[in-house]
Amino acid sequence: MPADYATLAKTIAALTEGETDPVALMATVTCEVHHADDRFDWTGFYRVTEPGVLKIGPYQGGHGCLRIPFDKGVCGAAARTGQVQLVPDVDAFPGHIACASSTRSELVLPVFDGTGALIAVFDIDSDLPDAFTTGDAEALGAILEQVFARDDEPGGQL
Repeated sequence: MPADYATLAKTIAALTEGETDPVALMATVTCEVHHADDRFDWTGFYRVTEPGVLKIGPYQGGHGCLRIPFDKGVCGAAARTGQVQLVPDVDAFPGHIACASSTRSELVLPVFDGTGALIAVFDIDSDLPDAFTTGDAEALGAILEQVFARDDEPGGQL
C-alpha cells in the first residue's frame, strides 16, 4: 500500500516535537517511513561524519554499507550535488554501490540542517524496479525539511 504522506508527516511531527538530537530524529523518521510503504525494503540515513564521507546512521532493513565516499554511488551523488537522486534502475547508475544485491531502484534525498549545512542523506531502496516517483521525493523532502531544518536544530556535523 502506498504511503499516506499527509498522515506520515503529522505522525512524524508529533513524535519529534521538541527533540533536537539528530540521531534520535533520524531513528524516528527511519522507523516511521520504513513501515509506511511496502515498496521500502531498506530505509535509513548516511551521516556526514567528516568532509567527503558518509557513515551509516539509523536504518531499517538488512545491513547497509558502513562508509560511502561522496564520489561513490547514489548516496554519494546526493551528498556531492545536494540534489535528490531518483534512480529507477540501479544497474544503470554509473558507480552504483550494491550494498544489497536485491535492490532494483533507489531514492536518496540530501538532508540539511537549519543553517543549510548538509548533515546526511536519506536513502530508500526498493527490490522493485522504478518504484519511486517525484511525488515520493517531494513528500519525503518536505518531511525531512520539517524535522531537520527547524530553527531549534543545532548546527554542525553529526
